[in-house]
Formats: sequence, structure tokens, C-alpha cells
Amino acid sequence: MGKYEEIDLSKLKRYSARDRFSKVTSEIFAKPPCKIEGLREFVDSLPKVLKANELRMLVEDIVRARSEKREIVLTMGAHPIKCGLSPVIIDLMSNGFITCLATNGASIIHDTEIAFFGATSEEVDSAIKDGSFGMAGDTADFINNAVKEGQKESLGFGEAVGKRILFSDAMHIDKSISAQAYRLGIPLTVHVAIGTDIIHPHPSADGSAIGELSLRDFRILTKVISRLEGGVLINFGSTVVMPEVFLKALSTVRNLGHNVYHFTTANFDMVQHYRPNRNIVERPTNCGGKGYTFTGHHEIMLPLLAALIKAYA
Repeated sequence: MGKYEEIDLSKLKRYSARDRFSKVTSEIFAKPPCKIEGLREFVDSLPKVLKANELRMLVEDIVRARSEKREIVLTMGAHPIKCGLSPVIIDLMSNGFITCLATNGASIIHDTEIAFFGATSEEVDSAIKDGSFGMAGDTADFINNAVKEGQKESLGFGEAVGKRILFSDAMHIDKSISAQAYRLGIPLTVHVAIGTDIIHPHPSADGSAIGELSLRDFRILTKVISRLEGGVLINFGSTVVMPEVFLKALSTVRNLGHNVYHFTTANFDMVQHYRPNRNIVERPTNCGGKGYTFTGHHEIMLPLLAALIKAYA
């Protein structure tokens, strides 16, 4: 028994996410882009300089990686889901353009709420005033219980939640990235920072289960990174967690003797930050790889990238 007192969470006032106002609904989600006639010709007509040329080269590397059965890893924060891009990501997974997806704990929360309620993203500014922020009991209990069940089966965090959503009665399973990843057999790894996610204050949270499954996901991702030679890793909007996770995974596989030096990385964000640029674009590729940065809004850049991939495939 430690000498410091813990807070008692048994009297939390909770509510259902179904009854909460959410800023994002599945009705506004993007549709996967089709193959657009003339798009490749347009891109090829752009000057072979700076970002126009880099974007073309990134797309060519992704298409080549798929044809050579190399790893194509998407790392991301939660905002691509809140920007309505789940159908685009699922379509890329279904067509072999994403072989692994790695993300933070917030993403799995938004993904779960979309699956069950078709809505997510609460109004934090008003909810923080009375302490109702993050107190959706159904969301927290579903994920926390899925993780505890997953612990019994030695699953990873993303696999445990995706499996439970897929075999549930959720009305929007087709828009759940984790459920569709599980269906497709694509690893979706969740890298949790304890205390950062709304599921953590709830009594159903089990630190041993959360920690065990998230650590297992790190090892699953690291196994994927051991095969990244000749592949591609793209980061969308994670400024801290995924850049740090990737750098540790890459160092680990090189330490173990895996030849992972020649691959392509790209960082997409609305503003370029220090850590993704250093840990995604620069440091990992300084032994023979290629790294790119692209600045723009997720709800434009990811569908654009998906459309270009299909145009060049």
C-alpha cells in the first residue's frame, strides 16, 4: 500500500454519449474518391519542382510499395476521424494501400462513438465548466470492458476494441476503422498515454489491462516496422505520440539487426511541428530514405492523396 491517497472515482456523475450533443456526425463524412479521369495527367503536368514533385514521388512510392507487397503504415492522431475521413481510410485499407494503422487513445474513442451513435466530439468548452467533460459512461465502459476481455485473449488494444465492435449491434460498423481493420486482418495499434483519454477517469478503467494491451500494440507495430524496408510511413496530424512511438520502434528493430534504412516517410499537418519533422521525416531517413512534409487541412489533403493514389495505381 502506497503512502499517498488516491481520488475515489466511484461517485462520478456520468451520462450516455447517445444523449450528448456531438459536433461531428457520420452524415457529414467523406465518401471514398473514385478514380478520376485526367487526374494523373493533371498532376504530371505540374512543374517537377518542390512540393508538386514531392507529392508525385510520394504517390509513386505508395503505389510501388503496394505492388511489391511492402508495408504502408498510416500513423495519425484523432482529427482525421473528427474530420469525417473514416470512409477514406477504410477504403485505402480495403484496397491494400494501408497495411497497418497506428494511432493514439483518442482515435479509438471517436471511432467507437461513431460506430454506436453515429456522432462524436463533445463541446469541451462548456462541459469542462461543470465537470461533465469526458463523462460518457457507455463509451468508457465499452472500451474499458473490451480491453479487459482482450487481456484474457492476449489481444492488442486496437484488435480487442475492433473485434468487439465488429461483433456488436452497433449501427455504423461500416464506418468504424477499428472494426473494419479487424475484419480485413490489418493491424490497428493503439498507443495510450495514461490520463490523456476520457476513458481513464471511469471506474471501469483497469490500468493493468490498458497498459498490457497498449504495450502489446507497441510490439505489434514494431514487428511491422521491422518489415518497413522499401515501404512507406505516412503521419497525419499526430504531433507527439506517434512520432515518438515510431522513433522507438525503428531504433528497436535496427538494434535487433533488421535492415530498415531505405523507406519513404511523409508528414501531413495543418502546421508543421518540430517533433514530426524530426522523428518522422528527418532522423529515420538520414541513412538512405526519403522524407517529405505537406501542409494543409486533413479534410482536403487525405482525400486528395487517396484520389492521387488511385489515379496512379
